[in-house]
Amino acid sequence: MSQWSPSRHELDRRRVRSRLRARSAAIATLMTVVVFALVVVGLTSSPGWPRVHEAFFNGFHARAVLPDIWGAIWLNVKMFLIAEAFILVIAMLIAMARVSRSPWLTPVRLVAVVYTDVIRGIPTILLVLLLGFGMPSLGLQGLPISAFFWATVALIVSYSAYVAEVFRAGMESVHPSQWASAIALGLSRGQTLRHVVVPQAVRRVVPPLLNDFVSLQKDTALASVVGVFEAVFVARDYGNYNFNYTPYVVVSCFFIAMTIPLARLTDWLAARARRREFAGAL
Repeated sequence: MSQWSPSRHELDRRRVRSRLRARSAAIATLMTVVVFALVVVGLTSSPGWPRVHEAFFNGFHARAVLPDIWGAIWLNVKMFLIAEAFILVIAMLIAMARVSRSPWLTPVRLVAVVYTDVIRGIPTILLVLLLGFGMPSLGLQGLPISAFFWATVALIVSYSAYVAEVFRAGMESVHPSQWASAIALGLSRGQTLRHVVVPQAVRRVVPPLLNDFVSLQKDTALASVVGVFEAVFVARDYGNYNFNYTPYVVVSCFFIAMTIPLARLTDWLAARARRREFAGAL
């Protein structure tokens, strides 16, 4: 059997497509360089640029504060990892309670509805302030008084309400025929939810779930308002002492460096999900 090889017309089409891609890439690169060059020229030629450069982009202060911010940023990472683990578990339980139809679980379902409605209506920074200052003031025996602990709890409380709605949307997007088929096979509603619906729902909501965790990673900076000595607190403390805002730019770069990989992972997962969906439709 002779090996297949593309025809002359197919080779011509490939060459044309290759030239068009190269042309598009060259135009995109040129336009990007031109736009960024214009932005840089516009900023640096503005009358107030010397003052802005000294206040926000001072090399001396950037080098001086870098070791302290590098040491403190790991507290943000620790807070993020701890909160993420608890949020996934709590949010899944809330979502399962909300989609449950058992009359025995009606009180639990009502609590889940009230919880998500109330918590999503409170800004996260207010939760951090309320729990960070309020809970230690109660003086209850056995409860920690650490600002780090209560700031993390506030993030867990806030984001579990949002992530629970993401999970619930994923569960409700599963076609009713999946429920009917599982019940016809002898599974109870709880078994159907656990073994059929939840696995499909989790796969569907991974991209929006990662978007929430991108926001969570940034919102760990809110812990600074209750005195947690994390990266933003260090930057603010140094800036107030030296009357310079360069530390804020430095800590922003750290957060960007942590956020971009998650953002790109989200885009990749969303693109993969679209390819699978389109492949299944063919």
